[in-house]
Amino acid sequence: VLQISKDDVTALQCKVVCLIQNGNFKEALGIINTHTKVLTSDIIAFEKAYCEYRLNRIESALKTIQSASQQTDKLKELYGQVLYRLERYDDCLAAYRDLIRNSQDEYEEERKTNLSAVVAAQSTWEKVVPEDLGLREATYELCYNSACALIGQGKLNEAMKKLQKAEELCRQSLSEDSDVTEEDIEAELAIIHGQMAYIMQLQGRTEDALQLYNQIIKLKPTDVGLLAVIANNIITINKDQNVFDSKKKVKLTNAEGVEHKLSKKQLQAIEFNKALLAMYTNQADQCRKLSASLQSQSPEHLLPVLIQAAQLCREKQHAKAVGLLQDFADQHPANAAEIKLTMAQLKIAQGSVTKACMILRSIEELQHKPGMVSALVTMYSHEEDIDSAIEVFTQAIQWYQQFQARTNYGCCVFQPKSPVHLSLIREAANFKLKHGRKKEAISDLEELWKQNPKDVHTLAQLISAYSLVDPEKAKVLSKHLPSSDTMSLKVDVDALENSHGATYVRKKAGKLTGDNQQKEQGQGEVKKKKKKKKGKLPKNYDPKVTPDPERWLPMRERSYYRGRKKGKKKEQVGKGTQGSTTTGSSELDASRTASSPPTSPRPGSAAAVSATSNVIPPRHQKPAGAAATKKKQQQKKKKGAKGGW
Repeated sequence: VLQISKDDVTALQCKVVCLIQNGNFKEALGIINTHTKVLTSDIIAFEKAYCEYRLNRIESALKTIQSASQQTDKLKELYGQVLYRLERYDDCLAAYRDLIRNSQDEYEEERKTNLSAVVAAQSTWEKVVPEDLGLREATYELCYNSACALIGQGKLNEAMKKLQKAEELCRQSLSEDSDVTEEDIEAELAIIHGQMAYIMQLQGRTEDALQLYNQIIKLKPTDVGLLAVIANNIITINKDQNVFDSKKKVKLTNAEGVEHKLSKKQLQAIEFNKALLAMYTNQADQCRKLSASLQSQSPEHLLPVLIQAAQLCREKQHAKAVGLLQDFADQHPANAAEIKLTMAQLKIAQGSVTKACMILRSIEELQHKPGMVSALVTMYSHEEDIDSAIEVFTQAIQWYQQFQARTNYGCCVFQPKSPVHLSLIREAANFKLKHGRKKEAISDLEELWKQNPKDVHTLAQLISAYSLVDPEKAKVLSKHLPSSDTMSLKVDVDALENSHGATYVRKKAGKLTGDNQQKEQGQGEVKKKKKKKKGKLPKNYDPKVTPDPERWLPMRERSYYRGRKKGKKKEQVGKGTQGSTTTGSSELDASRTASSPPTSPRPGSAAAVSATSNVIPPRHQKPAGAAATKKKQQQKKKKGAKGGW
């Protein structure tokens, strides 16, 4: 037909539809653009917008739809899809509501599914509390979208139940078709299981989540968006561990077409994790390149700057990191608080606690917070700067006083101080008392007592402080203390001492009779004498032999030491058969060993030489059987040894 008539409208329109059915969107769009005079927007607006939508030219598709003279139901359906892809969820929600209200056909269930998907996206990405649309969750798609909305609200347990219901409905609906295999069912369930694993990860069940993620990857689903999300979540579980596995998973996030399947926040999170992974793998240039790209895309976002600062700290460039954070805080005052907290942490890591305190005190919106006050006081106390710590307390208390004055403006009725205000005053008073600032603590204690005159503890502290400054005032205040009768407590002392948690238990006194009772009455308590331990004596000690008075001295310092005899070994060399031992004739002479006196008499034992000449002092005696045990050991060694060359 077109060969006969090139500009036949019906033939051109049929050809465009056929190309769309075959998935040749680019060729179909080319025909539409080349025959603009014949194929006007009134005739083929839907086909043109649909081709642009499928070619991911979303902005162009939106312009084509808006330029159409007549908004048909088909264009309205496509308009809702385009708005969803552009993440204009409020407009998309209104478009689908209008469609559901003004149309009745067999596609009503699909429209409700799309409507629930918009609500889930609002809850997840914009943190909008979804309204109850009254949709009956009869399909697994509706259950799945409802679960996603609950995840956005943080209701993880309810979301898990919805996903389990969606899994059951999916199995039931697909099992009814005989052509659907078990593999097809598992592939369809992959997205539901992926969301279940995500909930497990949020709940801290990382092992279960990781196992389920890996099961989904093994199925090799065709949805590149699902694979990219799962790979990203596995990388977040690995963190700085199992880096090799994370590097493999990153490849799944770089698949073709991923950028058209995921939302902007999902893509941004993946890019952040890529930069962090580059930092953990010491790819400094890659980390800087990715973080700089992220910062150019979203200049007000904190994470790119924090990643750059972390990379500089890994390179030991702390000063440069602090400077980078300071520049960002000056350019974006709205995010300055979080940046300054990071700067303070870096200063503390460097040991500059005072500078860290100065940075923290520059955060005006956090100065009065109890956590900030506590941190500053602790840090100043560590630096022994008590005056600055007291100044922090004073500024915080003044802020609450001014806040109360603003809220009570024009009101004559006395308003009690807030619990936070009172706790700050009490902590300030305790801190001043601890560091000897009694005069400064008195005003705080008086303020506390004024708020609660029945507080005995505060009154006691006030009296204690005045006793060192103004004793007369302390006496006057002591009259307000309750009497001892009113303060008496009905406590069973014996039961308290015998309780399980008592550190001291009184021993029950035994019955005293006769002489013991008289001694107890007359003498009172008698201290027990400590028993002296008997000194240990050598095993071969002989009480009949007088010990050597020089036994405590080293052998070389004793008077009878003559040094070692030289030449004994030389005389024994080369005599006898191999392996035999040679002994001198003097050693074999029994008469000499039995009766010969020692070479030199020992001091203090001259009178008893004849009687004790052959007795060795205890310090020099060897235990009996020592030589025999040595021989036995040598024999055992010889028996156990294995010879061989």
